[in-house]
Amino acid sequence: MSLVLRRVALALGLPVVLLVIWWFASAGSKSFYQPPLSTIVEVFPSTWTPDRIFADVVPSVLRLLTGYFIALFVGIALGVLIGANRRLRALLEPILEFLRAIPPPVLVPILILVAGLGDPTKVLVIVVGGVWPVLLNTVEGVRGVDEVLADTCRSYRIGGWLRMRTFILRAASPQIVVGARQALSISIIMMVIGELLGATNGLGYTVVEFQRGFQIPEMWSGVFVLGLLGVLLSLAFTVVERRVLSWYHGARAASRGL
Repeated sequence: MSLVLRRVALALGLPVVLLVIWWFASAGSKSFYQPPLSTIVEVFPSTWTPDRIFADVVPSVLRLLTGYFIALFVGIALGVLIGANRRLRALLEPILEFLRAIPPPVLVPILILVAGLGDPTKVLVIVVGGVWPVLLNTVEGVRGVDEVLADTCRSYRIGGWLRMRTFILRAASPQIVVGARQALSISIIMMVIGELLGATNGLGYTVVEFQRGFQIPEMWSGVFVLGLLGVLLSLAFTVVERRVLSWYHGARAASRGL
């Protein structure tokens, strides 16, 4: 129990300290654009009612999760295909390097011109931003599989889906998880960017509407909601990661003699 409490204290210690500093540092603020933290906290319950959460937070989360899981599927599928085929990798590598060098937000106006302003476009924006970390890390993970184990699979004639599931995906999974974690952060950013243009609901849309209506404390409360959403998704990802990579963390602990 003491270890758990220590981990919780380490995780919450710095955020709590920063909030306390912000609370006292902003207590006497008279700035219209930088209200005291106490004012932001005061307007929070009346701003983020169940109706608003259902109308704005839920659609954002649904778009985010849909785009994120599509990006995971596409990135892993293409990454395994490219990483396992040396000729295909050599052919596509210049194109991949060119495309990943383009900042995803730059593509948003093009996607809107091509696909319109509906929810599918907002999901597509998330996919375009989140697919690259997954794809590139999967390629590197597949390329880095142990050659001795690969030869062993060939010797025992282990092929097809069995080889893919028990060897390639398992060996590449630590690298794939790294890409998935990076993609989660990028997907949240792309979700907000997609909702800034032509949206009628969502967290990004709501924060901009508060700003345009000079409801500054409410705007800051929306930023808080975005931060809390990111923290909750990160915690959920950590739980899934520990289950998926339990064998990997166990092997590392054993190698360190723990």
